[in-house]
Amino acid sequence: QVQLVETGGGLVQPGGSLRLSCGVSGIIVSNWVMNWYRQAPGKQREWVAQISGGSTDYADSVKGRFSISRDNAKNTVYLQMNSLKPEDTAVYYCNKNPPGPWGQGTQVTVSS
Repeated sequence: QVQLVETGGGLVQPGGSLRLSCGVSGIIVSNWVMNWYRQAPGKQREWVAQISGGSTDYADSVKGRFSISRDNAKNTVYLQMNSLKPEDTAVYYCNKNPPGPWGQGTQVTVSS
C-alpha cells in the first residue's frame, strides 16, 4: 500500500523559500512519475510540478521559482520553492501518476 508523508511547510514571508519533502513507502519513486499538487482555500486541487525519469515539468504559475527533485536512496521527492508569493498559499500534496491514496499534505502560508 502506498503511503505519502508531506513535510516542510510553514509560514514564510513573500520572497522567501521553503523546501517540501514527500516521504514515500510502498513504491519505488524512481519507477514512477511523481507529482506535487496544491489546494488553496475554496479552490480545487491543482497540479504544480512533475518529475519523470530525468525530466521535470511545471505549471506556468511556478515555472522559474519551484524545482522538483528526487532522492532515490531516501525514496523521497522534494519541492524547492523560491520567491514565494501570497498566492502560493495552499496545502501541498505529492502523489504518483496515476494518483493513489492522498497523504495529509503540508500547509504553506506566504504572508507578511
